[in-house]
Amino acid sequence: METVRWGIIGCGDVTEVKSGPAFNKIANSSLVAVMRRNGDKARDYAERHGVPKWYDDAEQLINDPDINAIYIATPPSSHEAYTVAALAAGKPVYVEKPMTVSKASAERMLAAAQQYNQKLCVAHYRREMPMFRHIRQLVQDGTIGAVRCVNLRLLQPPKPALVANTEENWRINPTISGGGYFFDLAPHQLDLMRYYFGPVKEAYGLCANQAGLYDAEDIVTGVMRMQRGVVINGIWCFTMPEGIAEDVCEIIGSEGRIRFTVFSNQYTVWVNGGEQAVTVQHPAHVQQPMIDAVVQYFLGKGPNPCPAEEAIEMMGVMETFADARGVAVV
Repeated sequence: METVRWGIIGCGDVTEVKSGPAFNKIANSSLVAVMRRNGDKARDYAERHGVPKWYDDAEQLINDPDINAIYIATPPSSHEAYTVAALAAGKPVYVEKPMTVSKASAERMLAAAQQYNQKLCVAHYRREMPMFRHIRQLVQDGTIGAVRCVNLRLLQPPKPALVANTEENWRINPTISGGGYFFDLAPHQLDLMRYYFGPVKEAYGLCANQAGLYDAEDIVTGVMRMQRGVVINGIWCFTMPEGIAEDVCEIIGSEGRIRFTVFSNQYTVWVNGGEQAVTVQHPAHVQQPMIDAVVQYFLGKGPNPCPAEEAIEMMGVMETFADARGVAVV
């Protein structure tokens, strides 16, 4: 493989700006075809983005000889089937987060990659965004001393502005998404914890459906201890009144702390009594740095920027935190 020639399965909202245009803006990468079950929408996407081919059948795209890599951007319930089909066809896969709907499903995807000797990467794209990489470097450099604990807090109204509007709100349907908004949004935060602090040693959690607005959990809390000793505590609630919203990650060390927002572009460092607030300009296509790293990986020129094994670990943590999904209000 000298050039990664992409086919996208699922050209919905996430591919309009966040990811889709980036495939043609990276060296040795081009977007050849897109697929959506609604052929009219697939054709419209292809025409607007200058994509040569479009399909309304995933099998036809996967078997197109002009395509040698697949990006899967459908809702999570179809990730496993499309991933396994692409791997079996001899094509490496870049799959959206969450990796799938359950840890068991994710493990089957990894087994397929091993069986067919193909590459598999998960789209936890914040790993490659400059702001989050810089925060990781601050932690590794000991800027705030030895990290003791982390507090995560995501408090949102019943219709979070962080989530794109879709014809069907599949994110609150556990059979499609794996859970509620927690399964859609928490992977960004939890994967950063894995990226910053390494493997998880143990995890515990509780959840409930407090408002009864849908079948999935609407509040989740959990704690995990990493193998390096860092303790991470999180709470996610999606029934806050309008105007009360929080997105906080606070890393507390022996000599200071770093506080940042996972879903915007600001962070603050406190150390030795001083404070530095920083605002970072994110890339126009936020997945472009990650896709660049994936291209290098698929070309054999770089490491896997997000191995399936690490995504599987976080799928297990999410299941542990939300193991009472769908329980009615008592």
